[in-house]
Amino acid sequence: MPQSDLDALLDPPDFLNEIKDGSELDSVQALSGMSEKSENVERFQQALTSTRIIQSFDKKSIRIPGFIVPLSSDDQKRVVEFFIVPYFGACLHMPPPPPNQIIYGKFSKGIKLTQLDVAFWFEGVINIETNSNETGTSAYAMTLDNIEIYD
Repeated sequence: MPQSDLDALLDPPDFLNEIKDGSELDSVQALSGMSEKSENVERFQQALTSTRIIQSFDKKSIRIPGFIVPLSSDDQKRVVEFFIVPYFGACLHMPPPPPNQIIYGKFSKGIKLTQLDVAFWFEGVINIETNSNETGTSAYAMTLDNIEIYD
């Protein structure tokens, strides 16, 4: 993610410490509806939903660790479409990571996923491409050549 988004996320508004994890107020939507507005709050809100990308990543071959959030499976129940997220539970708990921290992956070979808390290495070519569905939004996509368990 661009440094300015990272800086904003690392400097959250103080009142967020008072919000209980998993509560009704623990969401991007609730934060955007709050009456307290300051430059810090607005910049933090923007960073939570940012699709700002790093242009130099486009079409680069990369190897990146992450976790799978399944989106679709084949007939053999292998996951073939998914989001690659930076930490376990992302997209399943609120708030999800910003779109510029989520990669949409498609792997025609499919991967047998028995546990969501297993980290993987993903190898392939990353592209700048926005993908959205009810689970989340990604600002990147990846054409995958290989997936292996992270050691």
